[in-house]
Amino acid sequence: MQRRGALFSMPGGSGSRKMAAGDIGELLVPHMPTIRVPRSGDRVYKNECAFSYDSPNSEGGLYVCMNTFLAFGREHVERHFRKTGQSVYMHLKRHMREVRGASGGALPKRRNSKIFLDLDTDDDLNSDDYEYEDEAKLVIFPDHYEIALPNIEELPALVTIACDAVLSSKSPYRKQDSDTWESELPVSKYANDLTQLDNGVRIPPSGWKCARCDLRENLWLNLTDGSVLCGKWFFDSSGGNGHALEHYRDMGYPLAVKLGTITPDGADVYSFQEEEPVLDPHLAKHLAHFGIDMLHMHGTENGLRDNDMKLRVSEWEVIQESGTKLKPMYGPGYTGLKNLGNSCYLSSVMQAIFSIPEFQRAYVGNLPRIFDYSPLDPTQDFNTQMTKLGHGLLSGQYSKPPVKSELIEQVMKEEYKPQQNGISPRMFKAFVSKSHPEFSSNRQQDAQEFFLHLVNLVERNRIGSENPSDVFRFLVEERIQCCQTRKVRYTERVDYLMQLPVAMEAATNKDELIAYELTRREAEANRRPLPELVHAKIPFSACLQAFSEPENVDDFWSSALQAKSAGVKTSRFASFPEYLVVQIKKFTFGLDWVPKKFDVSIDMPDLLDINHLRARGLQPGEEELPDISPPIVIPEDSKDRLMNQLIDPSDIDESSVMQLAEMGFPLEACRKAVYFTGNMGAEVAFNWIIVHMEEPDFAEPLTMPGYGGAASAGASVFGATALDNQPPEEIIAIITSMGFQRNQAVQALKATNNNLERALDWIFSHPEFEEDSDFVIELENNANANIISEAKPEGPRVKDGSGMYELFAFISHMGTSTMSGHYVCHIKKEGRWVIYNDHKVCASERPPKDLGYMYFYRRIPS
Repeated sequence: MQRRGALFSMPGGSGSRKMAAGDIGELLVPHMPTIRVPRSGDRVYKNECAFSYDSPNSEGGLYVCMNTFLAFGREHVERHFRKTGQSVYMHLKRHMREVRGASGGALPKRRNSKIFLDLDTDDDLNSDDYEYEDEAKLVIFPDHYEIALPNIEELPALVTIACDAVLSSKSPYRKQDSDTWESELPVSKYANDLTQLDNGVRIPPSGWKCARCDLRENLWLNLTDGSVLCGKWFFDSSGGNGHALEHYRDMGYPLAVKLGTITPDGADVYSFQEEEPVLDPHLAKHLAHFGIDMLHMHGTENGLRDNDMKLRVSEWEVIQESGTKLKPMYGPGYTGLKNLGNSCYLSSVMQAIFSIPEFQRAYVGNLPRIFDYSPLDPTQDFNTQMTKLGHGLLSGQYSKPPVKSELIEQVMKEEYKPQQNGISPRMFKAFVSKSHPEFSSNRQQDAQEFFLHLVNLVERNRIGSENPSDVFRFLVEERIQCCQTRKVRYTERVDYLMQLPVAMEAATNKDELIAYELTRREAEANRRPLPELVHAKIPFSACLQAFSEPENVDDFWSSALQAKSAGVKTSRFASFPEYLVVQIKKFTFGLDWVPKKFDVSIDMPDLLDINHLRARGLQPGEEELPDISPPIVIPEDSKDRLMNQLIDPSDIDESSVMQLAEMGFPLEACRKAVYFTGNMGAEVAFNWIIVHMEEPDFAEPLTMPGYGGAASAGASVFGATALDNQPPEEIIAIITSMGFQRNQAVQALKATNNNLERALDWIFSHPEFEEDSDFVIELENNANANIISEAKPEGPRVKDGSGMYELFAFISHMGTSTMSGHYVCHIKKEGRWVIYNDHKVCASERPPKDLGYMYFYRRIPS
């Protein structure tokens, strides 16, 4: 055992001294009550710091608290010790050295026998070129005493059991349900040395059929001889005659991949010998043997599809700028994000979000305060994880270029420091997708839906009075004119992005599209190679005009007629946001209800002027519709329950409200739907929305005569909210009744979004509260502002200004629908475009601005 002050740049030497077993036991005795053995359900973090992206591979290693099992890098472990008083940590370090012979060539392959940490890393432990060695030790704070592990003879039995349990624990992300994104498949033991016959077999991109029968679905490609054979009946009801399994029994070739599942992110691989789905880390090479390029594959059942049948080679190459030698970018703001398996939608949105100064200031600019006042489990705190991600992307700490002199020195010392290859957003994704059925899955998602989900989370977890999502918020004026009475009704709603329709009828290359479609159909009918995809070229001006054109409304409530009527609706901007997000409505639904994508190229402008879309309000000569609400329609199965009953608006089931709001409906409409259906759940409320969504007051606040006006909307992304509401007095009273000061209760509730349980946790973890007088003054000032705002209600928070904008980022989608494909992001930084393609960050040579899906514009100061 040794004391190492140098590890933390502390005064004192790093000399070591031997101690008897009894001395070690005596050293641990005061800390024994704080050392726990992980129980079933405990999350043990051994891969990643809660506040940074440090890991056992990092220079300082990782420290795992032996009480909470949270992990911290060297920079943050002292903070956790001061905050909690926990003294005993397990220090984990993985050393990596290059293996070279005397002549400079690599030595024969060695076994990495010194590996004992079960880590979720990209390390190739079977590499011929590098040797790995894991190291574990106990470190006791504040003196930094170190006890090397294993040390069974000298350690108390409880400590030995706890250390063994921590070292053998699995990743916390592997404990999720099998259908979530965290689920892990084993690597096949046959993948590394798989035999592939050089028999000249090449697999076509479509038209597959079982070699032993006529089936054209549930087909599997044997990775040894290239045979295409059908499978058996599976959980997804896909049928087969079991010929792939028969072939394995005849020939003994172990691995097969399911055709139609191959994408640039991977494919479904099955091991007949191991009798389970597996991972093949060399899948790209194994497929290339049969002429299949994973980069250009897109998952379908048989390659026989209607619009999504065509190979989108050109789209994937153009958007990812393939075939061009791109220069890698390093440093602050040029850090990539590793793909966790269909997580590119999240990566692209977060890169764009953290290129916006308001988000940088709100999170990274407040890093010390957010980290210091984080709850005891920072992995479950939104603001902490946002700050961690922002710092990881912007600091440059995880994006350092290789230096030749350092590489030479490392080779001479037979040491190797792996270059950072992007950061893994695993902890962030686990938190933001928690309880969300789609984002918590392993499936591809819509970047636009995730953007709104993120804004919702930002709204619900505001830091004091600061709300960076306000930069996206704007008001939309909707005007509906009754076709019978010619009277009009004006309403306003809050929105966060501009959805731009695709004006397909304005395509400028219609002849080319017709020729392509005829060729495609002929090739499809004759099972010949399909022609290269042709995009419809749409002028941006036509799409902008389509956005402002009147829309027919066939079934809205005309208060003048006291009946349903036909009308015409137009939408304009009642305010312009500071940052305008434009979504191109490329996706629609096919006859099978699967989302399909319009293959379009739109000449999006670098400079955008939408001042002409400014709302004008009631015009001279227009007559407004009477302000009379439509009758309440209650579903038949709810009438008995609701008869003679009214719920207090304050008792509305907010969980059902948020489920509906996250679908994209206005918050006030969601609250009314839940209210008028008597808290019967989101499904019943959804039916109410479908019936009433065309009514002019659909998005107006809930107003009940018996409850003193509009019901409070609460903090949410889709509705106008008051700024920094004072914590409820009843919750403050509960905390003060426990002996705490009032301002202490207010601060705790402010820091935890008025959550009583988390507020108490916050108080106990902040004994230094009285010293932070500046923060108390800030909170009290906010409270006084709230009293004023209660006396004079404010409207929705908007940052109105000029309608002149400049393009600074766009997100592109490759593939046939939001359920498949890949996303990349282009951002303009320091005067040049940069492409963010998962972990790869490079200078862009030809940014494909015409093929984007979401565009981010910043206002040009007038």
